[in-house]
Amino acid sequence: MNAYKKEAFTGWLFIMPAIIGFGLLTVIPILFSLVISFTDWNFMEGLKGIRFTGFHNYTEMWSDPWFTDSLKNNLIFAVTTVPCIMIFSLLTAVGLNHGAFFKTPLRMIIFMPYVSSIVAVSLVWALLYSPSQGPINQALRGFGIENPPGWLSDPKWALAAIIIMSVWAAIGYNMVIYLAGLQSIPKDLYEAASIDGAGKVKQFFSVTIPLLSPTTFFVLITCIIHSFQVFAAIFMMTQGGPGTSTSVVTFYIYQTGFSFYKMGYASAMAWILTLIIFMITIIQWIGQKRWVNY
Repeated sequence: MNAYKKEAFTGWLFIMPAIIGFGLLTVIPILFSLVISFTDWNFMEGLKGIRFTGFHNYTEMWSDPWFTDSLKNNLIFAVTTVPCIMIFSLLTAVGLNHGAFFKTPLRMIIFMPYVSSIVAVSLVWALLYSPSQGPINQALRGFGIENPPGWLSDPKWALAAIIIMSVWAAIGYNMVIYLAGLQSIPKDLYEAASIDGAGKVKQFFSVTIPLLSPTTFFVLITCIIHSFQVFAAIFMMTQGGPGTSTSVVTFYIYQTGFSFYKMGYASAMAWILTLIIFMITIIQWIGQKRWVNY
């Protein structure tokens, strides 16, 4: 065995544990979930309880009001959180990139919610949203609002409350991404635009926005994917309630599989969710050729 083959063999030995782990813990479960999505399987009965039902799970879910409500909530969540996260993250990054005092401490403070445990963050916000003793409603009463929202206990406001918390928690990470993009823009372009008479606002829309388009595309894709994967905040704060007002597809998949023991039905919904995310990503990937400038 020559030196090249020995080096290659040594490399394969080093990465083999990762490959085996990826195959056993990721690839095989994914393929198994695809198989059982065509079955009616209560996993408490073991493998002997698997009964193939064809495409029944895939057709049944569209007449399931809990699934359709969860999908609708997911779409509302995505349509509202993604633009808000992108806009506030960009404005925060621009503000910190242009002469803000205490840049490093401010970045750390804004980034802190993202690296904090989502469980702890959800519990803190649940306390803030308390209808009677929560600081938010206390502040609203101080401003003269006699009957502030019930937030998490009100079907009309529960999803909005989680959206507000989710936007707040995600700004820090995307702000860092935008900061990296801003710092890669050559200063000469701003100087040239200033010489041509462009003010700060004109420079922002004519220089910053176009040159940040690759960063914006990355933030857009990741935010959309994360918006369809929201789970922990729902689980900790509302359990999908009141009613189905805050139920999303991931939470309903969890309930179907581990509370109702319908693992086949849960797997079918998981694959539909995967397909939805994949289609949205492909559409964005094709559309980015028209507005992303590399």
